[in-house]
Amino acid sequence: MRLRRHVAEEIEEQTGIDLAPMLDFVLNLLIFFIITAVFVKELGITVSRPSAKQEQQKKEAGTILIAIRDDGEIWMDKRVIDVRAVRANVERAHAEKPDASVVVVTERAAPVGILVQVLDQARLGGVENVSIAAGGG
Repeated sequence: MRLRRHVAEEIEEQTGIDLAPMLDFVLNLLIFFIITAVFVKELGITVSRPSAKQEQQKKEAGTILIAIRDDGEIWMDKRVIDVRAVRANVERAHAEKPDASVVVVTERAAPVGILVQVLDQARLGGVENVSIAAGGG
């Protein structure tokens, strides 16, 4: 009888689930994820959105528009001007709006040589931000 009781006690002790291997596995997974998370770099660019104050300043600064038609006519301030007068007109407009940028709007068949001359004259007029916009036509 005593032997039976001793065997029964041993069987009861062995019926429990051993959690040590599972805990080792979970610990290894945790260490793996921590190590790999440190080395993963996010790809992309940081975008800095302008604040409302900056947008208001841009609107106040405005733009200086210069249009070039298909036939080579240069329009600024609702009048036709010569290429040689672009610099003087840009300087005048730049004096009125120091933070303004120049946008040259060209039609599709506008002469490229005149476009380059207008861009050069706008830069010589003291404006750093000069861009081109393609118009219709």
